[in-house]
Amino acid sequence: MIKSDDSRAPTLADRLRERITAAGPMTFHDWMQAALYDERDGYYRRRGRIRQGRAGDYRTAPETSPLFAATFANYFMKSYFDLHAPERWTIVEVGGGRGDFVLGVLTSLQMNFPKIFAATRYVIDELSDDAREQAEGKLSEFKDRIEFRSLSEINEPFGNAIVFSNELLDAFPVHRVIGRRGALRELRVSVNESANFVWVESDLESRVAEYCRRIQLQLSEGQIHEVNLEAEDFVARAASLIERGLLITVDYGAERNDLLSDPNRLSGTLRSFRKHRISEDVLSQPGEQDLTTTVDWTQVGEAGAQNGLETLRFEQLDQFLFSEGAPEAIASITRRMTDHMELFNFNAGAREMIMPDGMAANFQVLVQRKEP
Repeated sequence: MIKSDDSRAPTLADRLRERITAAGPMTFHDWMQAALYDERDGYYRRRGRIRQGRAGDYRTAPETSPLFAATFANYFMKSYFDLHAPERWTIVEVGGGRGDFVLGVLTSLQMNFPKIFAATRYVIDELSDDAREQAEGKLSEFKDRIEFRSLSEINEPFGNAIVFSNELLDAFPVHRVIGRRGALRELRVSVNESANFVWVESDLESRVAEYCRRIQLQLSEGQIHEVNLEAEDFVARAASLIERGLLITVDYGAERNDLLSDPNRLSGTLRSFRKHRISEDVLSQPGEQDLTTTVDWTQVGEAGAQNGLETLRFEQLDQFLFSEGAPEAIASITRRMTDHMELFNFNAGAREMIMPDGMAANFQVLVQRKEP
């Protein structure tokens, strides 16, 4: 048995090593699940860790610029009328983080579309206690309008609803499949004699094998592909909670054929981030770095179709923002600003968001619709 230093509490890495020693190599899905979401030491669950922003490991669109939320609020307004202006409707945000997006959306609706604001209930699904507490403080003026609930705890579907997520699917735990001598094998995580985490190969788990058969996956020798079964589970769950409405997914991804044919992705798309830099060793320091994979948009579209969702729009985020009124939103927001530094910071963030080759050019928006 691998022993940890008795003078300190076992780290997540210690506990994962003990688990592997006792039960054998883990699927990467289970290893990644622990690395990101372990209740005590998972990357997204640890208290006090700065993950977002310049001082953290990555930046997201809502905290980069309020333009992101303001433009989506405008799209939500149009969607409200497409749903025949219901007396009550619900916006559900999954992975709401520290509340930057919901604050921008509700502020914009309250200011520009008070009738829609009055009809809106906002549900936030956020796993991190730390982030949820920050959001609660940030959203105190809207406390009668919002509630924090997990999608897994909701039993009754929403009548009219939008389920929205930003950079959620890319952080779901994945299985890793590799091509070997004309067959498919699954990459698991083990430990070597030096107690380092290492890759080993095994037979495919049954659900992974079924997925590979379904999409007729073929890999060249040594080629790796990530299988994100939780993305399908999420789409199915979201669709079951919408009677009439939209599932809106913002993330970075590619179509399946592009993922499989790109010579730069022969080793898959799994990567880790720390201090805004890509780390070479994804198995080092579990719980200390972000792990992510590129979304397979073909898979998400197929999962939607299987669950009664029709693809309404699929486009680059920057194109979506422009078509949904980003320039007008910039003009409206800047007109209200009187502080020169605030105006400077807003303009800098907006440029970073929507300029050619800016942040939004690297993301896509998938809008799927469900009708009763």
